[in-house]
Amino acid sequence: MALWSVATLIQGMVSSFGALIGLRASIGIFEAPSYPINNLVVTRWFPEDERASAIAIYTSGQFLGLAFLTPVLVAIQSYFGWRGLFVISGIIGLVWAAIWYFFYRNPQNHKSINKAELDHIEKGGGLIGKNDVKKEEKKKFDWNDFKQAFIYRKLWGLYIGQFCLGATTIFFLTWFPTYLVEFRGLDFLKSGFLASIPFLAAFFGVLLSGFSSDYLIKKGYSVEIARKTPIIIGMLLSTCIIGANYTDSTFFVILFLALAFFGNGLASIAWIFISLMAPKKLIGLTGGAFNFIGGLAGVVVPIVIGYLVEDGDFSPALFFIGGIALLGFISYTFIVGKVERIVPKK
Repeated sequence: MALWSVATLIQGMVSSFGALIGLRASIGIFEAPSYPINNLVVTRWFPEDERASAIAIYTSGQFLGLAFLTPVLVAIQSYFGWRGLFVISGIIGLVWAAIWYFFYRNPQNHKSINKAELDHIEKGGGLIGKNDVKKEEKKKFDWNDFKQAFIYRKLWGLYIGQFCLGATTIFFLTWFPTYLVEFRGLDFLKSGFLASIPFLAAFFGVLLSGFSSDYLIKKGYSVEIARKTPIIIGMLLSTCIIGANYTDSTFFVILFLALAFFGNGLASIAWIFISLMAPKKLIGLTGGAFNFIGGLAGVVVPIVIGYLVEDGDFSPALFFIGGIALLGFISYTFIVGKVERIVPKK
């Protein structure tokens, strides 16, 4: 986090286009470990029947930040320019990196935790610290392990689904403000406030998904129903983005986009499937592949949308995002299939 914050801050100081692109790429490199590490923290601190809620809470943070800070960020850019926006964002990230470094500890090393809580986490399947993998289970990486992460249909269903989920997110992070200002004709500051509404919808969507999923597990419902239902419904709701093509009303445009991003929030607990389905000794590698393919949406989607809207018409772009969301629904429903642990082939 410190490294990507430094890269963000420096972007506000450079003048070379090449340096700007290099720094943007470095942010992607430095951010890459964040979600796998988030997942590891949740796996250490929470028993299995509480993890969807925990994942929902940390995932909701990005949507909550965007919902309430989008108007603030727009105002900062309006008053201090884009350079000021990068510098201020970088400083905030460095402050939080320092807070995390000094205060976060694994459960067995945390001063405020008691034995009853440690026992509760461990009994529920939590991996409470660095010694949660026995020495005899550790082994050096080999290429067969790498192959195992890519030869199973179920895992490819998860990878494709994560790419589709990322596509909707990337649209809202990159092209959505441009869509409101240039295609819908809203002024810059007003678009900042309206842009916050879909992010707020996603925030409520991801919290609803996580807490309802864990609630269903505790009530005895199957993993199929409890874990997959929010994601499948969410992917279907994300196709609502196409509805914005059929109205000129700002209210209904924002409504359709908010429904789409609410659905994206519902589907954002997908990381739970890595701990449920990945081969036990390959959870980290599988999570990396999952994160990598999902991250490819950040490369592919902005370029494709840029091509689709080059004549100024955003309608094809919304059809594209809606179609990708439908593909995610199909992937989780038919390619992932039954939720079960994968036993590696010998």
